[in-house]
Amino acid sequence: MSASGEGLGRILTVALGLCLVCSVVVSTAAVVLKPAQQANKTLDLKRNILMAAGLLDPALSVEEQFEQVETRVVSIDEGRFVEGVDPASFDQREAAKDPGQSRAIPGDADPAKLVRREDQALVYLVRDQQGGLDKIILPIRGYGLWSTLYGFMALESDGNTVAGLGFYEHAETPGLGGEVDNPNWKAIWPGKQVYQGEQVAIQVLKGAVPAGSPDAQWQVDGLSGATLTTKGVDNLVRYWMGDQGFKPLLENLRRGEA
Repeated sequence: MSASGEGLGRILTVALGLCLVCSVVVSTAAVVLKPAQQANKTLDLKRNILMAAGLLDPALSVEEQFEQVETRVVSIDEGRFVEGVDPASFDQREAAKDPGQSRAIPGDADPAKLVRREDQALVYLVRDQQGGLDKIILPIRGYGLWSTLYGFMALESDGNTVAGLGFYEHAETPGLGGEVDNPNWKAIWPGKQVYQGEQVAIQVLKGAVPAGSPDAQWQVDGLSGATLTTKGVDNLVRYWMGDQGFKPLLENLRRGEA
């Protein structure tokens, strides 16, 4: 073999060795860091649950504050808590993808563009010092302009008055649909009413709520310049508060039958 051929062989050998070493390092790091990444993801989820309910105190640890939150698995159709399912291991997103744990939604009944809806969901309850129900925090999701928005809606103990709303994952346009993260917009939600009688009445408008509107208690300002994201938020909130979402649970909680 010529000197140039030997040199090329050595280069290839060294390059291959480096590739193998790098792949081992990357794989090892992924395995070692996975528990920490999962822990951070869980912590962030808890933070967002507390934020949606207006309960997050930056001066205290998230874990300490989350001790006041009771996590339950609920049958969405029945509106009742499910026994025998561990909330810590239940993956709601995976359940939504599994035909055995979800159902397809016909297009005309799917304004939030979910495609499939899980049979069971995780809900979060906050009790007062006497053990009574104080807040109900519900997972919500639906399609906006570019992405599925994942978030939480918190209700007061009456199951009707909004305590807060927040999204923790989406890919909407910054400065437009991304304004769902704007604290000023989120501050509009507390105190709004979801139901008028038996009907879902809450509505995210295209534009601002008219001054003096007789329906203002059910109306929320839309996002300026983000018509489709606004419509998406309106659709997903109305879906999850409706008969196919958490309305059966809220009715049962009001009757003390969940």
